Amino acid sequence: MKKIMLITGASRGIGAEIALLAAANGYAVAINYLNSEVAANKLVSQIIKDGGQAIALRADVRDPKQVAKLFTELDAKLGRLDVLVNNAGILTSFRVDETEQSKLEDMFESNVYSAFYCSREAILRMSTQHGGTGGVIINMSSAASRLGTRAGSVAYSAAKGAMDSFNLAMAKEVAAQGIRVNAIRPGLIDTEIHAADIGQEGMHKLAKTAVPMGRAGTAREVADAALWLASDASSYVTATTLDVTGGR
Repeated sequence: MKKIMLITGASRGIGAEIALLAAANGYAVAINYLNSEVAANKLVSQIIKDGGQAIALRADVRDPKQVAKLFTELDAKLGRLDVLVNNAGILTSFRVDETEQSKLEDMFESNVYSAFYCSREAILRMSTQHGGTGGVIINMSSAASRLGTRAGSVAYSAAKGAMDSFNLAMAKEVAAQGIRVNAIRPGLIDTEIHAADIGQEGMHKLAKTAVPMGRAGTAREVADAALWLASDASSYVTATTLDVTGGR
């Protein structure tokens, strides 16, 4: 029987690459999306064409009611969840003196609240205290949580700092319930989200000066880390945050 992996915000970038690699490694993959229906369905079609199993599930993971419905739909279409990847999030820039309540709420709802809501549903299914047999939760943080990066990134860095603390504390809370919880902190990764933020040329210039390895990382390199954390090869690893940053 195939293991089941749900990846939030998986229609593009790192999430999509994790979905492709997971499917290639025998997982049945649920691809969550909000607005990118065409991209999500294209990804599903690609996985099926390559011999894998995947479905696309629309839900706004900032909304606890939609998250509950998402997991109920997952139960019905694929079965019991084995791996949750909390990948959904946004990257927007505004300085502290430009803070607006709506912008700040959107940042934390997208990057932090969504992880709480999805993890709650996952734990209710995975935890041995709730009749489950265990599982894995992987949280997508960012090197911005410890670097602070640049002006305009305070809210994003703070949200990812919250994710680091969330990851550590939750891992300890559920460790005796058969659930391993780890996080990945990607650095400068060559994806659409970074290209849209600072431009393709700007991203590669920054990589040459700020990254010890002298280049941006790839979504596949982050996906490789995620698949290792999801696998039995990391069976004694929990409460850990793995930097994928090229030494930065």
